[in-house]
Amino acid sequence: MEAVEVNAGAWYLRALRHDDRLSDVPALELLGVTDPVGYIRAADAGWADESGLTWAVCVPTTGELAAVIGVDASGTLSGVSRDQFDDALVAAVDPASRCAAALLDVVPSPLRTALPGR
Repeated sequence: MEAVEVNAGAWYLRALRHDDRLSDVPALELLGVTDPVGYIRAADAGWADESGLTWAVCVPTTGELAAVIGVDASGTLSGVSRDQFDDALVAAVDPASRCAAALLDVVPSPLRTALPGR
């Protein structure tokens, strides 16, 4: 399936990106991802084969990645936030859980503090 964008109040959820208009690579590096481009490709593949849904939780005015949240096909809900952006991750839990329930037909677990897919 195609990635779904979600409004989460003061934040919005979108697919991870690395293109000529927007790159999440620097923010993913701040979160400790050693191969951010590979991580983005894996997240895209999860959407495509419906094995997991991963979103960048973003500042609406800039598109800047504040947190990453995702749910895998078993229902494991995982996420991490950059320093000073814990509220973005908290705000994303309910919308990400509802989307995963509808799109993957799973009951998401309570949030696990970890990068989705790791």
